[in-house]
Amino acid sequence: MPAQPDAPPGAKPAQAVLSAPQKALRKLGLVRDIDLALHLPLRYEDETRIVRLSEAREGEVVQVEGAVTHSEVSFRPRRQLLVTLDDGSDTCTLRFFNFFPSQQKMLAVGARIRVRGEIRGGFMGRTMMHPAFHLAGGELPDALTPVYPTSAQLPQAYLRKAVASGLKRADLSETLPPDLLRGLEGVVRNAEGPLFTLRDALRYLHHPGPDVSMDALEDRSHPAWQRLKAEELLAQQLSQLTAKRERDALVAPTLLARPGGLHEQLLAVLPFALTAAQRRVGEEIARDLARPVPMHRLLQGDVGSGKTVVAALAAAIAIDSGWQCALMAPTEILAEQHFAKLIGWLEPLLAPLGKRVAWLTGSQKKKQRTEMLALIASGEAALVVGTHAVIQDQVQFRNLALAIIDEQHRFGVAQRLALRSKMGPGSQALPTEGRSGDAQRATDGGEPHLLMMTATPIPRTLAMSYYADLDVSTIDELPPGRTPIVTKVMSDHRRDEVIARIGAQVAEGRQVYWVCPLIEESEVLDLSNATQTHADLSAALPGVLVGLLHSRMAPAEKKAVMDLFKAGQMGLLVSTTVIEVGVDVPNASLMVIEHAERFGLSQLHQLRGRVGRGAAASACVLLYSPPEGGRLGETARERLKAMAETNDGFEIARRDLEIRGPGEFMGSRQSGAAMLRFADLATDGHLLDWARQAAAQMLTRHPEAAEKHTARWLGTKAEYLKA
Repeated sequence: MPAQPDAPPGAKPAQAVLSAPQKALRKLGLVRDIDLALHLPLRYEDETRIVRLSEAREGEVVQVEGAVTHSEVSFRPRRQLLVTLDDGSDTCTLRFFNFFPSQQKMLAVGARIRVRGEIRGGFMGRTMMHPAFHLAGGELPDALTPVYPTSAQLPQAYLRKAVASGLKRADLSETLPPDLLRGLEGVVRNAEGPLFTLRDALRYLHHPGPDVSMDALEDRSHPAWQRLKAEELLAQQLSQLTAKRERDALVAPTLLARPGGLHEQLLAVLPFALTAAQRRVGEEIARDLARPVPMHRLLQGDVGSGKTVVAALAAAIAIDSGWQCALMAPTEILAEQHFAKLIGWLEPLLAPLGKRVAWLTGSQKKKQRTEMLALIASGEAALVVGTHAVIQDQVQFRNLALAIIDEQHRFGVAQRLALRSKMGPGSQALPTEGRSGDAQRATDGGEPHLLMMTATPIPRTLAMSYYADLDVSTIDELPPGRTPIVTKVMSDHRRDEVIARIGAQVAEGRQVYWVCPLIEESEVLDLSNATQTHADLSAALPGVLVGLLHSRMAPAEKKAVMDLFKAGQMGLLVSTTVIEVGVDVPNASLMVIEHAERFGLSQLHQLRGRVGRGAAASACVLLYSPPEGGRLGETARERLKAMAETNDGFEIARRDLEIRGPGEFMGSRQSGAAMLRFADLATDGHLLDWARQAAAQMLTRHPEAAEKHTARWLGTKAEYLKA
């Protein structure tokens, strides 16, 4: 049965009396009746008919009924129970390696049983390995038997009863108004009849009839599936649009670029000209900052497209208006890379104004940290650059107006919310002349403008779905002078060739990265693997200074290694993926990624982007090691093929979405919870288009129905979409 409702006040906590299956239900998130109703089968078993053994084809899963004519425990080649079943048309051997005495008793000679399993042929005749069985008798079911996603503590029989109970009790009344239903009828074609109601769609998918097309069920193209996917997408769009409208009702500071101010001064001193794409997105951001509504914008651009300078120009507008700006990056190396660039560009312009760029990380000495915290609290630090340290409790901004988050998908929901909350009752407005009333009110619990950046471009359907509440700016061109990178996929057997290539590159004055894979089971193995590779390459390349960089090194050690590499004194840098983003060494022209088959596609593209940053011809070698005596898996082959075929980050992102699916592609944005369980963005674009339009109409005309619909589908998860 489903998990118990909350106990009344004074009663013992419900948790204390929950059975193991009830605890397992809660762990799967099956708490409400609607949760159970929406817990749909992974697959189905056809127990609606009996097949004669003489008519069953090899490889087919069938249900047969017959008498046990022989039953014995054999010990060669290993202990197993062998049972012969005769249905009058042919015989079949049932083979069990794991069995209990009670099962052996049920399968005694003379018993009449009903068995379901896959028919296999062979030298000894037809067999079934570990088939499901029970005593014959009783009527055959009139619908397919559902097999649900479950856990070890939750038997299918218990889960089936719980789901049936939840389905019976759940409120499945219609939430879609008639006008939206008519629109959906035009999108979901049902050759069998009218549009499914939610109730009928769920009943059908839990217990489909035996004549249903299994292909339509498995690929989720059946009209019942289409109805469910449309409802799910509508709930997601409603949640996103609600979050956007709530944010639009908040007040944020009005930030304007002054003629002749910091923004123009920065443009004048930059040692390069902006690309057309950088100018375009810079103007989009400037327009957002000039409004008294919190900006919520995603800036996406391929590796090396120049997002940092766009962020610097946005920061200049905030500082020009008398406010503070914070930039948070996921790793110290990336944060330091930003800091070095921003100091070079902005510090000379800020000094005459009595302002500074502050640096904040977890590894700072107490004295330096205390000094930085004081600068931030006083407002003297106009721009604060750092890691997660920026969002710690003791960091108090005087008047934060713009928060910039780089590689935003690497941060969890709570971390992004924490940075946004840094502007609140504790903020104090500087007495800047000309401050608008809206901006002044924003300091009393107002919102900062939020700019999120990513070098993992977001495919269009994903942006429409998971980022529906965001405005998206795209830098779709690289700065001039970037060298195209040649990508080669090579087997580990050719490792010696690669090492010889490294020697030649270093002899020409070039520098090389060698990336070791992360080994998920153990950080210690990661370290020993990288250390061994470092030793092997040092021995193979005498006279070359080979550095080592890994996550367990102290920040000061990492900095010393990186400084040597940036200065050109170190020819080869062996590293784990800590150099994935942010490292900018124009002289590096070769990237070798060991065990490339273990990396995700976007991560491979990020790593490849560390070379080709100067004028020299650059290459990326993907070394792969097939499993012993085997071939690479399909997914790994697809990734390596995509890398060899294109350097385009947007095409890489599209293929990555196809290979991994949206839940994994999104990473931590959803705090580990995939927000789309049923819809597939690769195939359901037509439903997403309908859901986007329907959400806007429903929120405006039928707000109560919209709220009910969102609560039904998302429950508390709706909050995650607002971050």
